[in-house]
Amino acid sequence: MTRKISQSAFYALVASVSIVSMLFMVFFIAEPSISHGQIDSNEFYIRQTITDESSFLVQPSNIDMAGDINGVTGGNATGTTYFVVQSNNAAGYYVEISFEDNGTPVTMLGDESGSESIRDYDGDVGGEPSFAFVASSSSQFAYTVTSSTTDDTDGSFLHNGSACNASTNDGLGINCWKEPTVAGFRIVDRDSAAVTGATSTLQFKVHVPNSAIPVPQAETYTATATLSLFVK
Repeated sequence: MTRKISQSAFYALVASVSIVSMLFMVFFIAEPSISHGQIDSNEFYIRQTITDESSFLVQPSNIDMAGDINGVTGGNATGTTYFVVQSNNAAGYYVEISFEDNGTPVTMLGDESGSESIRDYDGDVGGEPSFAFVASSSSQFAYTVTSSTTDDTDGSFLHNGSACNASTNDGLGINCWKEPTVAGFRIVDRDSAAVTGATSTLQFKVHVPNSAIPVPQAETYTATATLSLFVK
């Protein structure tokens, strides 16, 4: 009897030791996650800046006016050039044209004599383009602008059939002529990006009336213009 009790006690002791050992094993396995729980955190950002890229994809070229003009009986000559703007600016851009300040009241001067007989166009209406070219007794030099996308052309060069700088958009600016100025004048105004490029065309005109006053001398006359691009 005593032997059976001793044997039972032994088995109980072994079982107890086994259970305790298993508990210790579980503790040591779980201990790293228990003792090394999160005690702090820190967030950070990853930033990339995309720069504005707006430029003249195609620059305007020099112009030799088409059309011979007689000094006495007069005539007309025109010349065109185009430019393409590429821009990733979602708000758009605008382009201004200005003419070189050569120290005289006119933009186009005689190359040899400095003659000022071709006057700047005087048909502006309140500093804005006029509808149709308004002739005078003097020789005149003027310009206009159109765009492949009509809305790209500044509103001052759009007309309603009788007036420029119109609120409606019934026609391109080919009928709206502007005086060349030293101060920049806006010719293109776009409200969106032009990733593949947006094209605008400048047209210039020289008109010499019959028996112009003053009579232009027989030589070549030159004006110099600059286009400036601005992002919105």
